Amino acid sequence: MSSHKLPITYSAEVAVAKSEGRALVALESTIITHGMPYPGNLAMARSVEAIIRTEGAVPATIAVINGVLHVGLDEQELEQLARTPDAMKLSRADLAFAMAEGRTGATTVAATMISAAGAGIKVFATGGIGGVHRKAEETFDISADLEELSRTGVIVVCAGAKAILDVPKTLEVLETKGVPVVTYGQDEFPAFWSRRSGLKSPLRLDSPAAIARFQKMRDELGIHGGLLIGNPVPEEKEIEREEMEIYINRALENAEADGIAGKAVTPYLLSSIFDITEGRSLDTNIALVENNARLAARIALALND
Repeated sequence: MSSHKLPITYSAEVAVAKSEGRALVALESTIITHGMPYPGNLAMARSVEAIIRTEGAVPATIAVINGVLHVGLDEQELEQLARTPDAMKLSRADLAFAMAEGRTGATTVAATMISAAGAGIKVFATGGIGGVHRKAEETFDISADLEELSRTGVIVVCAGAKAILDVPKTLEVLETKGVPVVTYGQDEFPAFWSRRSGLKSPLRLDSPAAIARFQKMRDELGIHGGLLIGNPVPEEKEIEREEMEIYINRALENAEADGIAGKAVTPYLLSSIFDITEGRSLDTNIALVENNARLAARIALALND
């Protein structure tokens, strides 16, 4: 579907950038509404946008506000979203529902990819992708993000799959679906809060220009679908994997005891881990999102060369 047919409202900044052919970076909004409380969420969103501008690209935070799909939020809209405690968490299944019913909702990886592609934005920065949940063989809980990566042509820059997931199974599903998984600057796939997962990355590239070349060749070959870039969290901010596993297992036990299921699992676990780590996990989360925004901006600029 071409972008002019999509019911999208662009911020003034994004509209000008599109008309001038400038490099754009899409940003999801669930990290604002479901990642941390106000006003820390607003400060984080502003910081991530500022990093992208500093690099010479233009940020486009995506969300549905009162039924309107926004690509790019102005200051007032960003503040409104940050102050919305009951925003829906929107994926492919319910993006159109929120728009049809006039609701306010934040976009997950899948919904952000759909919206970015519709807006002609080729690069998207997030924290970590969703994936195969632990014990998925019993619950069948697998994120729609993986299916979206197989079908929607956006470069997704993340710090790996969220470490609360079954990362080996997540990589297996991505391989099955033909999604290229590239780790930036190291041979081991990152694990969100930790630089290393213990799993070899399928592919490695060491510069934004190389990532842009890879994507351009995929376009020339007519290969559809997304490209996943794993960008390790900065070393000074990481929580090492062995330590993190202790916290994750404790949070999983809490979730089971409280009967948490479905879409509520990830926000619950992130909140539980925040409490267990006394806020360290959130500091790391913010650092990795900012790091991903920086790399995504550089890739977007390289694509424009």
